[in-house]
Amino acid sequence: MKKIGLIGGTGPESTLMYYKELNSRIDKMTNGAAMPDMVIESVDFRRAWNLVCDAKYDELADYLAEKVSCLKSSGAEVISLTAGTMHIVYDQIIRKSGMDLVSIPRAVCDEVVSKGIKKVGLLGTIFTMEKDYMKKDLLAAGIQVIIPSEEERALVAKRILEELELGIVKKSTLKEFNSIISRMKDEEEIEAIILGCTELPLLLNSDNCEVLCLDSVDIHINKLIELALGYEKRGLTTK
Repeated sequence: MKKIGLIGGTGPESTLMYYKELNSRIDKMTNGAAMPDMVIESVDFRRAWNLVCDAKYDELADYLAEKVSCLKSSGAEVISLTAGTMHIVYDQIIRKSGMDLVSIPRAVCDEVVSKGIKKVGLLGTIFTMEKDYMKKDLLAAGIQVIIPSEEERALVAKRILEELELGIVKKSTLKEFNSIISRMKDEEEIEAIILGCTELPLLLNSDNCEVLCLDSVDIHINKLIELALGYEKRGLTTK
């Protein structure tokens, strides 16, 4: 099994999900025979977030590439970010570090294509919704990507930053988000909604939402397991 390296802390809640799920799923898949060797480089979320907000992308890429180098030095072979927003400098990190990373947007795109979905909604931080890094693979694959209205985007971004990033989950927020998703389904005819922020699964899932939820954390974790274990070659399954 290949050693997994995670750049965590952006935010802490999603990092916990990655750590717990990678351990529990691999343990189950191997019938209790193994759990993964794993290392986490946890960044200063406030520093990273401020660099995104201030569009200091070169500085952000340098910061994250340094973390990638630390993971590589520790023997990690399967390396990834644990936040969708940090993919805003994904290409720069690869150039600076000389290491391939397991992309959240690419993994999500593969899942959408495999399900035959042609039009999806996208929720996430303001950057994930308004920038191209989460959309470009989908658009290249011929998938239409719909984002909320400007007012709705502001609300979603506020709730993510002030609640979900801190592990706060409110029924009132679930109601607000479901209202947005319902409108997008009725007016934009979305077939599914991408949970493009890795904290959104704390709030939303296909059991409490009227359209299919494509959980970027779940999808990405399955991809990490595939690469670490090589389950396709061994006839294993991530489900």
